[in-house]
Amino acid sequence: MATVAHLDFERVIAEVEEQIETLRGVARERGMDVSTELRSLERKLHGLRQDTFRNLSPIERVQVARHPRRPYTLDYVEMIFSDWIELHGDRLYRDDASIVGGWARLGGDTVMLIGHQKGRDMKENLTRNFGMPHPEGYRKALRLMKLAEKFGRPVVTMIDTMGAYPGLGAEERGQAEAIARNLREMAGLRVPTVAVVIGEGGSGGALAIGVADRVLMLENSVYSVISAEGCAAILWKDAAHRDKAARAMRMTAGDLIELKVIDDVIAEPSGGAHSDWEDTGANLKEALLKHLGELKALDVDTLRKRRLDKYLGMGQWRSGR
Repeated sequence: MATVAHLDFERVIAEVEEQIETLRGVARERGMDVSTELRSLERKLHGLRQDTFRNLSPIERVQVARHPRRPYTLDYVEMIFSDWIELHGDRLYRDDASIVGGWARLGGDTVMLIGHQKGRDMKENLTRNFGMPHPEGYRKALRLMKLAEKFGRPVVTMIDTMGAYPGLGAEERGQAEAIARNLREMAGLRVPTVAVVIGEGGSGGALAIGVADRVLMLENSVYSVISAEGCAAILWKDAAHRDKAARAMRMTAGDLIELKVIDDVIAEPSGGAHSDWEDTGANLKEALLKHLGELKALDVDTLRKRRLDKYLGMGQWRSGR
């Protein structure tokens, strides 16, 4: 994995990491024993990470969720799945690279894996449209879900998008219809479904692959109807109020598990998912196996009834005059 970029509130952590790397380099060059000094610095680093990430504000969690070195869907494919066979195209218009999907094996079982995919550099981001799908991306996702249903295999989705692409062409090709159809069809799928918010879950662009039996979130991911900046621009006419907006929307995993919008929070390493891909992948795999195992034990009718009850039971309704 390439060198990790650092957020503003990670600067002290970055300084200690640099000290550790410098000390290791000196030890290699001069053949010195610096194990005692390294242990001391590593303990300090561990403490700093725990203290920093234990007390993140909502907007800081938004920054972590958007971190450019955070693992994306295809990174998890390499880490926790095997026998990946990517499938392409919506059979109507084209293939949308901002959503990837295909068959994969997880813990010995075959699943249909679908997820948003961002790029690591400008060239890849242009190819993948910064992880913002066009309607053909959602139609591809639905085609793959229906294929999984045909063969009786579970569906796993990974959510990581600012939102569906709002461009003129996307609207002309039926962006709203594509999202709405996915919501309806996912609600009725006859196979187990698990959705995981691995980064940023933005609006209908996220929900279009998120109507699942179990919705999980990584600890530092966010899930909301609009971005913090977008909300601030609407309510306060200034995106600088994004911190206030992030708090008001209750978009963090801790907020959403309390509100019963999601079903489980997956722990991240003390420095965030971008600091340790392997531990994050192991935690995600464990959670997926747990929830899929529970869902596979249910018959189809029970599965669909519980899914319906889950979504009908969300929120608080008040009768107006």
